[in-house]
Amino acid sequence: MDSFYFVKGRQTLLYLLSADAEKADRAESIVREGGLISVQVLNEITNAARRKSAMPWKEINEFLFLIRSVCPVEPLTIETHDTGRYVAGRYQLNLYDAMMVAAALLSECDILYSEDMQDGLIIDGRLQIQNPFLI
Repeated sequence: MDSFYFVKGRQTLLYLLSADAEKADRAESIVREGGLISVQVLNEITNAARRKSAMPWKEINEFLFLIRSVCPVEPLTIETHDTGRYVAGRYQLNLYDAMMVAAALLSECDILYSEDMQDGLIIDGRLQIQNPFLI
C-alpha cells in the first residue's frame, strides 16, 4: 500500500496554519498527497493548539474537523499498544512516538513523516521515517 502517515504530524499539520510560507506550503503538499493519521496525532494537535498557540476551542475543533475530512484516522487499539511497546523496546523510541509508529505499521504505511525522529530510520524493514522538511 502506498500511503503516508503523519507522526509528530502535530507539527507538520500545524504548519498549515503557519506564517512560515515555505513550511505551510510543504505541509499542504504533504496533505494533498494523502495519508493517514492516528488519534494520537489529533491529541497532540489539540494540546499544542491550546498550550502553545492559545487557540480557542472553536478554532481547534474546526481545524481538527478539516484534518479528519482529509486524512483517515487510525484508532488506538490494544494491538496498537502491544506493537508500540515492542517498537519502543526494539528501536529505543519514546512510548508516544512508538505508538504512532505502531499505528503506521498496522496501517501498512510505507513512510512516516516526523521532524523529531531519526530521518531515514527503517522500522521492521518496511516503514521509513522521513523528515518532511528535508526532502
